Amino acid sequence: MSNTPGLPVGVWTKAKASGDNGGSCVEVMRRADDSVLVRDTKDQGSGPVLSFTHAEWSAFLDGAGKGEFDLS
Repeated sequence: MSNTPGLPVGVWTKAKASGDNGGSCVEVMRRADDSVLVRDTKDQGSGPVLSFTHAEWSAFLDGAGKGEFDLS
């Protein structure tokens, strides 16, 4: 679980920068079974939940941090 530091196990978490804007965010949950779940805050109950391994999630965060997904 060291690949996702600071993210608690079994708790849905959204970015601090999203503030009270709960309808326009995604939430992330780190699980003990080597997965990271992602869901839309607008559709928490019945919407889809994406599942990634810790390695996949870390690679995504690394790419996002480097600007690989920036639209320009």
